Amino acid sequence: MKNQEEYQYLNLLKTILEQGTKHNDRTGTGTFRIWGAHMEFDLSEGKVPLLTTKKVPARLVIEELLWFLKGCTDVKLLQEKKVHIWDGNGSKEECKKFNREEGDLGPIYGHQWRNFGASKRLFKKAKDMWSNRNLRYVNRAYKDDGYDQIKYIIDTIKNNPDSRRILLSGWNPKEAHQVNPPPCHTFYQFQVEGDKINGSLYLRSNDIFLGNPFNIASLAILVHLLSIVTGKKAGKIVISIGDAHLYSDHIEQAKIQLEREPYNFPSIEINNRLLNKGLEGIMEANIDDFEVKGYKSHPTIKAKMSV
Repeated sequence: MKNQEEYQYLNLLKTILEQGTKHNDRTGTGTFRIWGAHMEFDLSEGKVPLLTTKKVPARLVIEELLWFLKGCTDVKLLQEKKVHIWDGNGSKEECKKFNREEGDLGPIYGHQWRNFGASKRLFKKAKDMWSNRNLRYVNRAYKDDGYDQIKYIIDTIKNNPDSRRILLSGWNPKEAHQVNPPPCHTFYQFQVEGDKINGSLYLRSNDIFLGNPFNIASLAILVHLLSIVTGKKAGKIVISIGDAHLYSDHIEQAKIQLEREPYNFPSIEINNRLLNKGLEGIMEANIDDFEVKGYKSHPTIKAKMSV
């Protein structure tokens, strides 16, 4: 039986190629775009939607997610783990635009997730600070006094599972202009249905060839991780996209991918040592706690990332 769920992604690629309109963009590369896209993926029995029509590097997805969850904003902490997907954003040239030191990405996802609305320091610290009190990293330009959205989500799942307000915002209007690019995966919502957690993600703008496969996998793994630290199971995820686009230098790569037939999705196992450990479990988690099983994919298709 064909993997019908992956065809949602392949059909989106096809739609953009056939119907997308050409536009200029921030990077100067140019895009073909459509407005509005929607995908759903089942996570039951440990399933994780790592696309199979090209290889998606699960280790990089997990390391980036853990980096966000810990409140990190320093690209050097990713580089130490041999993850280089944010190198362009953390270059000396990019950081200079915001009067920041090389490697300091400013108020990006990790900051918004863990220290939303924090006060600015009068003088920056030499590097990001670890807060024992709040179990999070704090960007060097901010105080440790912002709102912890991840703690709120975990507490609400455990103590008020019927809530319709289990939300996570990566978009802070006061600070969106202080990072490049402004947050693309802007808004998450989680729902507890019995013993299962469902997740949704709204992306204001989405690089469908390079970014979207990461976003799908990252949301799925986040739901699996939230499930184990709160003693639940993973249900399903929903992805909604505003501006869905292919960069003009990804067209040929997309055509290659469309020639491939998908395999079945793999599953993921997360170490039971994190079971019911809440925020502490999130902070203790490392790459060795995750095992992807049965992942069979077509080869990698290389493409340039526009910064």
